[in-house]
Amino acid sequence: MAPTGRIPPAFRSLFAGLRFPWQNQRYRLGPGRSVRKIGVAALKVAVPKEVFEGETRVALTPAVADEIRKRQHEVLVEAGAGRASLFADEQYREAGAAIVGDPVELYRSADVVLKVNPPEVHPEAGRHEVELLREGAALIGFLMPLDNPEAIERLARCRITSFAMEYIPRITRAQSMDALSSMATVSGYKAALVGAGLLRKFFPLLMTAAGTIPPATVLVLGAGVAGLQAVATAKRLGAKVEAFDPRPAVKEQVQSLGAQFVEMEVPEDVETAGGYAKEQSEEFLRREQETIAARLAKVDVVITTAQVFGKKAPVLITEEMVERMRPGSVIVDLAVRQGGNCALSRPKETLERHGVTIVGAWNLAAEVPVHASQMYARNIANLFLHIYPAPSSVPDYEDEITRASCITRAGEIVQESVRKTLELKP
Repeated sequence: MAPTGRIPPAFRSLFAGLRFPWQNQRYRLGPGRSVRKIGVAALKVAVPKEVFEGETRVALTPAVADEIRKRQHEVLVEAGAGRASLFADEQYREAGAAIVGDPVELYRSADVVLKVNPPEVHPEAGRHEVELLREGAALIGFLMPLDNPEAIERLARCRITSFAMEYIPRITRAQSMDALSSMATVSGYKAALVGAGLLRKFFPLLMTAAGTIPPATVLVLGAGVAGLQAVATAKRLGAKVEAFDPRPAVKEQVQSLGAQFVEMEVPEDVETAGGYAKEQSEEFLRREQETIAARLAKVDVVITTAQVFGKKAPVLITEEMVERMRPGSVIVDLAVRQGGNCALSRPKETLERHGVTIVGAWNLAAEVPVHASQMYARNIANLFLHIYPAPSSVPDYEDEITRASCITRAGEIVQESVRKTLELKP
């Protein structure tokens, strides 16, 4: 039979409502029994309730969910997902999102799942979140692949395409997607408040009828995003603030916030091309500890933020250094997830050692959930819309942002640095 562009009557029923997943479009029989496209099938973007212990953030706020819906995507939100961030289900409904009560149904329906934390065993479903996803779906969120190799292997085994927020490259056009910086801003702000709340003194200088009360002294270790926000917040609270960082380039930033920069002679290569601190030698670490130890006896609060991307955090404060601190002093350790900058820090614990209160600040961003969720939602939505600008889009893996943030695809771990590191682990 010569091709005529028409479909024989015997095959008409086969094409009714037919969907081609690789094109994400629907077709039906048109006049004259020819095939006609009837529209683009919306991607179903799902936002589950976070199951990580103590988590209060949500991946999408109602306002951002509305923006995604207006880009012709369908938004599904698990019932109660935004409650801890003070976003009610009704607000999501008003934004055009559908509320789904059953988490299993939510995951099974999703083309793309947006999360805050890495996937883990879902307490209600009794199964791992990765296994709730259908094959070929996508997952975007903080994945922490080097800390969660088992979850990454599950993603690859279940053929889930995954994108990690922390692997977005630090380039100009990706700034609006930089969730690491957004959450560091929240954590640095909250760290200063935690230190002020636990210190048994005033933070600001006070002139009273009972005499003059000098300001507290705060030392911030690390002048990245979290450190600079801690500096700024402590200054606003009236404290005298000092900041230490081995990178001379941050000196002007520290001083612009009104803080004193603690200097140390350093080699030139203390920072990667991507803007992260490099892992240094034992001798370099010893010199850092000596510089810090000279300041500790004079400070009231220490906020530690020093981290090396993908590596264990450097120990900047040893137990012997804690012993020399003033009784009643406070250490807020923001690097405790990576092992901690203080040798005595314990994850999720606030303890007292040698008269010093030490806070293992595990997830401070979750303690400011309203604005943390607003910032994160904007970041993750920008990445999602970059990867899937329209329902008919497929990810462009030649693009630098998409390629760098993609961890698993087509049954493989495709992010080169992650794959090599996991291969070396026992």
